[in-house]
Amino acid sequence: MFEPWRQAWFVPVLIVTIGLPVLLIVFTELLRILERRESRAAGILRLIRNFVLPLGALLILISQIDNLALEVNWSRIVATVLGFVLILVVINMLNFALFATAETGSWRQRLPSIFIDIMKLVVIGVCFALLFQWVWGADVGGLFTALGVTSIVIGLALQNAAGSVVSGLLLLFEQPFKLGDWLDAGSVRGRVVQVNWRAVHIDTGNGTHIIPTASLAGSSFTNLSRVSQYFEATTTLHFAKTDAPSDVARLVRGIGRDLPLRIPDTPIDVVPTGAGSFAVSIAVVRPADEGPTIAVLLDWLWFAARRAGLSLDGERGDASTTPERTYAAAERVAKRLRCDEEDTAAIEQRGRLERFGTGETITRRGTTSTNLYFIIEGQVSLAAEDDLFAIPYHTLSAPESVGMGVYTQQPETDTARAVGVVTALSVPRDLVEGLIAKHPRLAIELGQASDNRRQLLAAAVARRAAAALAQRGGRGDT
Repeated sequence: MFEPWRQAWFVPVLIVTIGLPVLLIVFTELLRILERRESRAAGILRLIRNFVLPLGALLILISQIDNLALEVNWSRIVATVLGFVLILVVINMLNFALFATAETGSWRQRLPSIFIDIMKLVVIGVCFALLFQWVWGADVGGLFTALGVTSIVIGLALQNAAGSVVSGLLLLFEQPFKLGDWLDAGSVRGRVVQVNWRAVHIDTGNGTHIIPTASLAGSSFTNLSRVSQYFEATTTLHFAKTDAPSDVARLVRGIGRDLPLRIPDTPIDVVPTGAGSFAVSIAVVRPADEGPTIAVLLDWLWFAARRAGLSLDGERGDASTTPERTYAAAERVAKRLRCDEEDTAAIEQRGRLERFGTGETITRRGTTSTNLYFIIEGQVSLAAEDDLFAIPYHTLSAPESVGMGVYTQQPETDTARAVGVVTALSVPRDLVEGLIAKHPRLAIELGQASDNRRQLLAAAVARRAAAALAQRGGRGDT
C-alpha cells in the first residue's frame, strides 16, 4: 500500500502547499499597510513577496527531484537565481536601514553617494563570490587574491590622484557647507550652486567659478552663511578728521535705521578706527543682502552728510544747493505762502535747500518734526508704517509740504520717503510758528492739508481691511 506521508518529499511538499499561500497572504496585507503609509520599505517587501517566496518554494520542490536521483542541475540554477534576488533584497534592506531613514545632519545623511555606491559594489561582489562557491563549488580564493594585488598596484600608481579624490570625498562627508551657502575662499566669494565629488560650483555674480573639491579641502575658507545669529554687512567710511565721531555715529545710525534689508531691532555698530575712518556693521539676513545694503547706505549718506555739514570722503557741501538756488526756492515758497517782503527775507535767510536720496526718510511716523519741508523738485511718498506693516496712501510733489508736525505740534502720523532724488526747502519750526501767528490764513491752509491727508489715510486703511477680509473669505476662513 502506497503511503505518501512516509515519503521523504511529503513534508517539504506539504510545507510549500500550505505555507506559500499563507505567506503570500500575510506579505500582501503587510504590503498594503506600508503602501498606505507611503513607506520606502514597501519596495523591499514587494520584492520578497513576488520573487523570494516563489523561488524559495520552487527550490524546495526541485530539491526533492534531486533526492530522487534524477540527473538534472535545476536546483543549482534556481538556487543561483534565488541567491541573486536575496542579494538584491539585502542591499535594499541595508540601504533602507542605514541611509533612507537617516536623520538630518547625521553622519549617515552626510555620507557622499559615491561612498554608498562603492560599499554596495563591494557587498555585491563578495555575495556573488560566496554564492558561486556555495552553489557551484567554485574556487574564489584565487580571484580575491588577484583583485587584492591589482588594487594595491592601482593604488600605488594613482596614490596622488586618489588622495585628492579621497580628500574631496571626506570634505563632502564633513559637509562644512551646503547648497545655497555663501563661501569666501580667498580669491573667490559667492554662493554654492552645485556640489559633487569632483568640484564645487560657486556663483560669484560674474559667472560660475569651479573649484576642485580636493583643492577646497586642502585650503581654508569661510562659510559666510553659518553665523551665530545674523550676517553682518560691513564697510569702512572715511570722514574728515575734524568731524566729531559722535556726530558721525549719530548720522550713520539714523540713516541705517531705515535701510530696507536691515534686520529690525538690531544694533548698528559704528566704531572709530582713527584718522577719520569708521568701521560700520549692519545686521542682515544673508550674505546676498550685504552688497545692496551697503550700496543704499552709501547713497543715503552722500546726501545726509552734506545736509549735516560733515565731510564724507573728504568732500563737504552740495554743489546743487548754492545760495542762488536757495534764494530762488525761498522766493517760490514765500510766493506760495503769499508772504510780504519781510517774511520773504526771513525765509531766504533761514531756509536751507536740502536734498534727499532715493528712498530716504524725510520725516518718520511717531516723531516730532523740527522743520517744515517744501518740495522744490521731485516727489515724496506718504505711508502709514511701523515694524509690522506699511500702507502707502499718497504722493506729494512741488510745491506741497512735508512735516505737518511742525504746525500741529504733534508726532507725525505718517512716514515721508523720497521718490527719486528730492530737493526741498527746510524752514525751521520757530519761523513757521511766527508766520502762522502773523498770517492766520496760513494755519487754515496747513490745517486743511493735514485733514485731507488724514482722510486719504483713512480711506487707504479701509481699502486694505476690505481686501484682507475678501481674501480671508475667498479661502473660506472664519
